[in-house]
Amino acid sequence: MAPVPTPSAQPADKPESYVGLDAETAERQARERGWSTVRSLPPGTVVTMEFLGGRINFQVESSTVTRCWIG
Repeated sequence: MAPVPTPSAQPADKPESYVGLDAETAERQARERGWSTVRSLPPGTVVTMEFLGGRINFQVESSTVTRCWIG
C-alpha cells in the first residue's frame, strides 16, 4: 500500500486581510506568510472546486485584490 501523502501546511492567516491590497503586495505577503501556492485570477475565471491545502486564491481587478479564499 502506498504511503498517504502529507498535505501542504496551511498558514493561520485571514483571507479578508488581503482584500484591497495591490496584487503584487498581496502575492508577496502570502508567500512570506507561508502559502505554498498563490493564485491570482481575473473576475469570472472558471476554476475547479477541489480543495488544495496550502493554496490561497486572489480575484484581481485593476491590479487590486477584490476577493480572497483558501483552497
